[in-house]
Amino acid sequence: MKKRAEIAGRIEMLQREIRDLVAALGHVDASIRLFDPNADIEDIKPRLPPRHIAFKGEVSRLVLNTLRKAGKPMPVSDVTLAVLAGRGLSPDDKPFTRILSRRVGACLRALRKKGLVTMTRSPGSLGLWGIAPKP
Repeated sequence: MKKRAEIAGRIEMLQREIRDLVAALGHVDASIRLFDPNADIEDIKPRLPPRHIAFKGEVSRLVLNTLRKAGKPMPVSDVTLAVLAGRGLSPDDKPFTRILSRRVGACLRALRKKGLVTMTRSPGSLGLWGIAPKP
């Protein structure tokens, strides 16, 4: 029942956001017509976000869950593969996997600043990431 309430709440929130966006689009259309009454608004193609865009906090959540489940320090490459799997994406898309690896690395560095993860280096290693011990 909690999950249903959560999903219904998200739907309602998204519907409100859609209404706000439709109103904003109407205002932009009106502004365009002020400057160019003959402009054909229908010819303006929408710009779609990248298809692999993550929700706010999604990568951090997946990274932390991966490290918690592993119970031992992991290299960025293994964490990246787990994040790919968590998002339902294939590691076959090499350019995207490289981009996501950079995002995971940036996420890990930000989590280290917050004191949530630590990095250890063994000789000749790039570094292993793990959950920070509780103080």
